[in-house]
Order: sequence, then structure tokens, then C-alpha cells
Amino acid sequence: MFESLTDKLQSVFDRLATKGRLTENDVNAAMREVRLALLEADVNYKVVKDFVERVKARAVGVEVMQSLTPAQQVVKIVNEELIELLGKPAPLNTSGQPPHVIMLVGLQGAGKTTMAAKLALRLKKNGQRPLLVAADIYRPAAIKQLEVLGAQVDVPVFAMGTQTPASTIAKDALKQAREKAYNVVIVDTAGRLQIDDSLMQELEQVRMVTRPADILLVVDAMTGQEAVNVSEGFNMRVPLTGLIMTKIDGDARGGAALSVREVTGVPIKFLGTGEKLPDLEPFDPERLAGRILGMGDVLTLIERAQEHISEADAAAMEKRLVEGQFDFEDFLDQLKQVKRLGPITDILGMIPGMNRMVKEIDPMMAQDSIKKTEAIISSMTLHERRNPDVLNASRRRRIAAGSGTTVQDVNQLVKQFREMQKMMKQLGIMGRGKKKSKKGHGGMPGQRGGVLPSGLSDLFGGR
Repeated sequence: MFESLTDKLQSVFDRLATKGRLTENDVNAAMREVRLALLEADVNYKVVKDFVERVKARAVGVEVMQSLTPAQQVVKIVNEELIELLGKPAPLNTSGQPPHVIMLVGLQGAGKTTMAAKLALRLKKNGQRPLLVAADIYRPAAIKQLEVLGAQVDVPVFAMGTQTPASTIAKDALKQAREKAYNVVIVDTAGRLQIDDSLMQELEQVRMVTRPADILLVVDAMTGQEAVNVSEGFNMRVPLTGLIMTKIDGDARGGAALSVREVTGVPIKFLGTGEKLPDLEPFDPERLAGRILGMGDVLTLIERAQEHISEADAAAMEKRLVEGQFDFEDFLDQLKQVKRLGPITDILGMIPGMNRMVKEIDPMMAQDSIKKTEAIISSMTLHERRNPDVLNASRRRRIAAGSGTTVQDVNQLVKQFREMQKMMKQLGIMGRGKKKSKKGHGGMPGQRGGVLPSGLSDLFGGR
């Protein structure tokens, strides 16, 4: 969602990098462009004013003017001030006696019901026993939706229909949680198209009977500065402990994420990064600042890889690399692993220096290219996958016919595979050298089985 802002900020920094030394006029000109970029990204004007003044005050100081790399120092200052602007990470409140109640509030259509299931899934993965509570009694579909989502994440849903007051439902759900030892209760409350007194009274009643450890406002990042206004409105009636911003993966300008904490004083706790139930990330200002400035987000990529790729699979692939083995079976396995990590444009965007390459990739073409590659490999026999040297002309014609592609497509894939095989053999030689000098090595992408194999990027732009 920050693509446009990232492009503009990088353009400013690129121009600064062409200058050996920076003058105050250079800094002033750069800050004017930064101010415009932030305003165009729909960041609150007062937030922009304060942010630019803080950056400017530091950028015209000794640490930049006397630096041998002044442009890099300015980027460092902007990064630090962005982190300060976004606020500190704020985990869920798990102090006190369980069950801990998490009350989700927000306007209708913000995604509260789906977010309740996403949160339940995350908590369950972390060893908690969550209970979902259907307290939206005005939208019958909300109860059914929560029950369906609860079944998908294997978390029970407490519901009493649409005729029982929300506060009674919440109170009885809390009683059941105590009886059945659920340690987290997630209450999905009703929303409206706009803030009104009846909605707030109902939320206040639910709050009184449940005494929630967290009241989280679910806001749609696509609504821009309206998200800030909604946050202020809710916070006045039901004191919020945190925000969850949804649709961060959308094409909104991103200003709400940069404004809301500064304006409301309420911390962002989670980011909804996609439509699937696992697409929920704890808010981390350093990582988000890195993405905005085009520095990537390797830590999030590694965490995703750890979630979807087991240590056993990674170790097995590492062993094959060290032994100099890499065939089409491995290639297909790597493609499946990459697909599990998310859209390829998201993955590449998390790798430092790759954000510019992302712009050259058509997401649909990348998806089609991966499907075509899978179809070609799937049309090979097991013997052919494990022994690519046997792929003569007649075999390639059969594979093309079986996969609905052309012989040229098959030839190009084999050529790319050969190049990748050479790289993998080199990695194997390097791996043997490292094992002699030091046992084990780290888990950066491209290692331990290659979370993102070198050479796969050639496939993502289509053939």
C-alpha cells in the first residue's frame, strides 16, 4: 500500500546521493519533497508538519553536514523518525487472571468478524485456548459467518442467536469460558455504518460485564484519514487499548497507518495483510518503516518461511545441496514452498533492494508463469524429474503436449533449470566449506534449502 510513497521518498534520496556534501538548501529542498510525498499519501497535515520539522532539525546538524555519506545519514534519520512516529510495539494484555477478554469494535464492513477468526488462529498457534463469541445480533449472517470461520480454524463459537442482548451473550460466554478453561475470549461486536449513540451504549454495556483486557478497534486502512476520525470517535466512548488495521495489502495511500497513532495516542497492535485467515501480523514499527523506505523486511520473510517450511524439510534440502544434488523434484518442491509464503510480489518486496524489481513484474503474469512451470514439471515422469539429462526432443514434445504448453516453453524451463542447477552446486560446495570450518549456519532466505531459490526470480516475469 505504500508503493507510491516509497517511490517518491526513494527518488528524493537518490537525488541527495548524487551530492558529495549537503548544504542547508539541499536539505530544505529535500524536505519540501518529503512533505509533499507524505501529504499525497494522505498523512494527517499536522503529523506531516511535525515530522518534517524533526527530520529537518536533525538533518541540518553536524551528524549530516560533516558526514562522509550525508545522503545515507538523512535516510537513517528519516527511518528513525518514522519508527518514532509509528510508535512502539504493543502486545496483547495477558496480565491478570484468565480468561482474558478481547473485545473487537468498529464500523460495519471493517472486517471485525474475519479479524476475530484471524486473531483466534494466531492465539491458538501460540498455545492459547480461545473462544469466539458472536455478539453481533443485528446481522444474522455475522453469526453464521463466525461459526463457519470458527470451524475453519478449529475454534469453538459461543452464540445465542439474534434475540438475546449482546451484553447477556458476552456475560454467558465468559461464564462458559471459565467452566471449560478457555483462557482467551474474543467478542465480535456489532458495527454501524457510522458512529451512533445506540451502538456506543451497547458497547459500553458489553464492556461493563466483560471487563476486557483489550478493546481493539478494527479499522479499514483503505478509508484514509476517515480511519483516524473513526478511531477518535470510538476512543471517546470505549477507551481503546489498540488498533487493528485491515487491508494493508490494498492500494490505499497508507496515510492512516502513519497518522493514527500520533493523532489518537492509541497503538497499532496488528496489521491485516491479506484475505486469508493466516494473514495477520503483529505491528512492528521498524519493519513497517523499512518497507516504506524500500529497505525490505527480511525478518518477516524468515518468520513466514519458518511457519510454512519445517526444519526437517529444510535440513533435507540442505543435505541435497551439500551433496551437489538438485533435480526437478526439488524444483517443484521449492515452487510449492514459495507459493505458500504468499504472492511473489510481496515476497520480493521484503528482500532489500528488490522493491524496484517488483514494479517490473506483472502479478498475474508471475502467477501464470508459476502455474505453467508446475504443469510442465508435473507432465514429466518421475524418472525424467530425477534425471533431467534424459529429456531428449521426443520427450520434450510429449511433455509440451501433456502440459498444454509449447516445446519452446519446455526448452526455456530446462535452460533456466540448468542455470539454477549450477548455482545450487556452487551453494553445495560453499556449504561443504562452511561445515568444515563451522557447524551449522543461519536461516536467511536462500539458505537451508533456499526459501527463495536463486534463479527463480527469472520465472516470475513470465517467459
